[in-house]
Amino acid sequence: MSLDPRIAAFLAQANGAPQPASLADLRAATETGLRQLHGPLEEVASVKDYIVPGEHALAVRAYVPAGADTGKPLPAIVFAHGGGWCLCSLELYDNPCRALANATGCVIFSVDYRLAPEHKFPVPLDDFYRALCWVADKAQALGIDAKRLAVGGDSAGGNLAAAAALMARDQAGPALAHQLLLYPALDFAFDTASYQRYAEGHSLTRDAMRFCWSAYLNDPADGANPYAAPLRAGSLKDLPPATVLVCEYDPLHDEGVAYARRLRDDGVAAACVQLDGMIHASIHMLGLTPAARGLFDVAGPAMRTALAA
Repeated sequence: MSLDPRIAAFLAQANGAPQPASLADLRAATETGLRQLHGPLEEVASVKDYIVPGEHALAVRAYVPAGADTGKPLPAIVFAHGGGWCLCSLELYDNPCRALANATGCVIFSVDYRLAPEHKFPVPLDDFYRALCWVADKAQALGIDAKRLAVGGDSAGGNLAAAAALMARDQAGPALAHQLLLYPALDFAFDTASYQRYAEGHSLTRDAMRFCWSAYLNDPADGANPYAAPLRAGSLKDLPPATVLVCEYDPLHDEGVAYARRLRDDGVAAACVQLDGMIHASIHMLGLTPAARGLFDVAGPAMRTALAA
C-alpha cells in the first residue's frame, strides 16, 4: 500500500533538516526527536528499576501491564531497545515499553545495555544476554513464569534478541518460549532489494546503517559472526518460535523476511507480518499516526497466544 500520509508529511519535513555534526549531537537529536512522536504516556500497573550485579552493573526496568493479575506468575519479555547499537536509552523507550506491556500482557524487562562505539561487539550482546540470564534465574522473585519467557527487541535490539536466542541455544542458557523481532537488523550486508528500494528518503537510510554497523563491529570480519549477524548462522534449528514484524518502507524489510523463512526451513515456527505503509522505528510513532498502533495490534495477540498459560 502507499506510504501512510502522516508519515509521508513527516518525512517531507524531516528530509530537508540538517544532519547532526557529531555522535553526541545525533544521540541528543534522536532522544528529542523520537520522544516527540510518542503521544500520551500509557498507564501501566507498575514500573520498577533493578540492578543486575557484576563487573558492570546493568540497569533493567520492569513494566507490569495494566490490569495484570499479579497474584500469579506472569509471562515476560526481556527487551533490547533499538538505535543502531549506538543510540537511544532506557528513558527514551519508556512509553514504547509501556505500550508493549499493555498490548502483550507481559512484563517487559527493558535492558540498559552499553552502547557502541564506546563498547563494541560483543559487549552490548553480552550485557543483554547477562540480563536475560538474570531475569530467568530470578523469575520467582520477579513474579514471572520462567516457562513463559521471551526475548524481544526492535531494529538493533531485534538483532540482540535474535543473537541472544542463538546464545541461549548454544550455551544451554534460558529455555526461551518465543522471540519477538521488530524490524530487526540481522545481516551485515546492504544488497537486498529493500536496501536498494529504500536506501534514501524513508528516515532510515543505507548510509545510516553502514554507520551503525561500523560503530558496532570491531572489524568488518565480525560481520560473519552469527552472534553479530544472526542471518549468517549455519543452522537455526532448535531456536524458540518467532514473530517477526517488518515495515513495508524499510531498508531492513527483506532481511526480516529472510530470517523468518530460514527459521521455517529449519523447522522453527515463525510468523512474518508486514506493517503496511510503515517506516522503520514505528514503535515510536503512536503520536504521529494512528496506523502505528498496528505494531501493537499484531505483537499483542501474537505474544498473548505464544505465552498463554
